[in-house]
Amino acid sequence: MPRTLIEPQFPIERLSILDSDGNLDVALEPKLSPDELKRLYRAMVLGRRLDERMLRLQRQGRIGTFAPIKGQEASQIGSAVTLEARDWMVPSFRETAAMILRGWPIESLLAFYAGRLEGGQPGPTKHDLPVAIPVATQLPHAVGIAYGIQYRGEDAVVMVYFGDGATSEGDFHEAANFAGVWHGPVVFVCQNNQWAISVPLKKQTNSRTIAQKAAAYGFPGIQVDGNDVLAVYAASREAVDRARAGDGPTLIECVTYRLAMHTTADDPTKYRAEEEVKAWEQKDPLTRFRAYLERKGLLDASVEAAVDEEIARGVERFEALPAPDPLVMFDHAYAELPAHTAAQRAEVAARLQAGSAPGSLDAAEHPSPPMRGQRTTSRWTP
Repeated sequence: MPRTLIEPQFPIERLSILDSDGNLDVALEPKLSPDELKRLYRAMVLGRRLDERMLRLQRQGRIGTFAPIKGQEASQIGSAVTLEARDWMVPSFRETAAMILRGWPIESLLAFYAGRLEGGQPGPTKHDLPVAIPVATQLPHAVGIAYGIQYRGEDAVVMVYFGDGATSEGDFHEAANFAGVWHGPVVFVCQNNQWAISVPLKKQTNSRTIAQKAAAYGFPGIQVDGNDVLAVYAASREAVDRARAGDGPTLIECVTYRLAMHTTADDPTKYRAEEEVKAWEQKDPLTRFRAYLERKGLLDASVEAAVDEEIARGVERFEALPAPDPLVMFDHAYAELPAHTAAQRAEVAARLQAGSAPGSLDAAEHPSPPMRGQRTTSRWTP
């Protein structure tokens, strides 16, 4: 029997409107008002400046480890700005700029990275999920929300973010398959920043693009210049409108680059060349968009000062937060606390009531563990 072609080759498009040299494809330029363009720029500047301030706060020990976004502002802002308040935004762990755009207070994000529970809690009217640290676990959740929207007949879409490394996880493929089968109103936004911690893209996939992975699940995929906020906006606008109209999911691959470390616990000089970083610095999304606005006569020189003031006020509010209640560590893990956990909670509450630190233990009852190689006859109970 002869072989029969049952599916033609899927073409994958790449969209670029404003390149790193400042060349603009006027035919593809989205119809954005001056105020909308200014809003995009301000949000990108806020994302960059907050990122820089958070790095200083982390180095000073005022917050913990976080994932910088430097270089990825266009991918986040150009996509998130296409959502309405009724839509859902599901971040991974590097969407600070998108979360601020969606109305998350600066002090809440700082509180989260200082280890405070309330910092990761969306406001009561927010259609957002909190930061998801495990890679790709937020993807099935996002598709589940989209399925719920579809089931209820609601007018909303879901936008979910992830990195190139997440496409190597089963969660990505399960979520994409489910979204394709159920024709869910979800937009997958992959920030392909070339590195999954120290693993380069070439070791993640043999596919020429990430966008083409959508074809296997029966919905469109498009690759965009992720440092071109106009291209990201145009692709996201089309995908969101498509999902809202009931035409199913879209995968957007934003080709970008993280100019900083994976997290503040990482040293990228150990696995990537300085020449590579410098080459991508020439494609900086902020530099590119700033020049575009300047040519249009829309660049506002006061934006940076206003943004710095907003960040300073956010830091002040964060550092003025009252001391957290240690008992919240027992919340949200169980619907009903098991007996042993309830006993632990009661013990901590009693110690707090008595005025002792919840972590303090009687040295005689709980001596320090022996050093490696040290012989001991006493029993240590952690």
